[in-house]
Amino acid sequence: MPVPVNLADSPPELAAERRHRQERLAGALRIFGQLGFGEGVAGHITARDPEWPDHFWVNPFAMSFNRVRVSDLLLVNHGGEVVHGDRPVNRAAFVLHAAIHARRPEVMAAAHAHSPHGKAFSSLGRTLDPITQDCCIFYNDLCLIEAEGGKVVLEPEAGLRFADHFLEGKAAIHRNHGLFTVAETVDAAAFWFIALERCCQSHLLAAAAGTPLLIRDEWAAYTRQHIGTPQAGCFGFASYWDDILASDPDLLD
Repeated sequence: MPVPVNLADSPPELAAERRHRQERLAGALRIFGQLGFGEGVAGHITARDPEWPDHFWVNPFAMSFNRVRVSDLLLVNHGGEVVHGDRPVNRAAFVLHAAIHARRPEVMAAAHAHSPHGKAFSSLGRTLDPITQDCCIFYNDLCLIEAEGGKVVLEPEAGLRFADHFLEGKAAIHRNHGLFTVAETVDAAAFWFIALERCCQSHLLAAAAGTPLLIRDEWAAYTRQHIGTPQAGCFGFASYWDDILASDPDLLD
């Protein structure tokens, strides 16, 4: 049986930080829904709990991104057991995200969804070229993971094999599956995912039209240093947050 947690006894500063992460998580899920990233039961964003760092908050199984509220979020331990909440958790969400959180203690949030262009690009078995300024966000900060690619990952050992190839960097392309992004905040993890999905879209469009010209390595590196920082990720998320808070205030319920 899972060991329940008593959120009511949390120190005020940890309770406030938890609420902040929950609000941003629910908002990020709503934003993903509005952007068309939802696909049935697929897709998850997780946020590490500030008091119990081996537990994370996640959206419930088979619940539309567009309807998730703070009160719907589940707290799951690294055994995949729900310790707060009354809905089931997606097994694949537990396996892959728990492995990422376990292997990378600095990661507070991780995002994954079956977005259309990310899925398509993942089938090419390659990473992005620096063909636009936005693509430079991920210059030398994006890995290709072939382990377990295209297979539904349900076993913890398989999740760890995946995570062992994602020990650094902000983003990964899982071959024949899709995109993963991580950060020290929900805001940045969510924005990196949105940006990466759009970079995949622009890459596919450019390659279909011709042979894209590459940005010089030193320019790509310089650009990443300025627009690929954690702070830049948070700033990128800010406008999405303002819009979703205005259109969907019930997400805070």
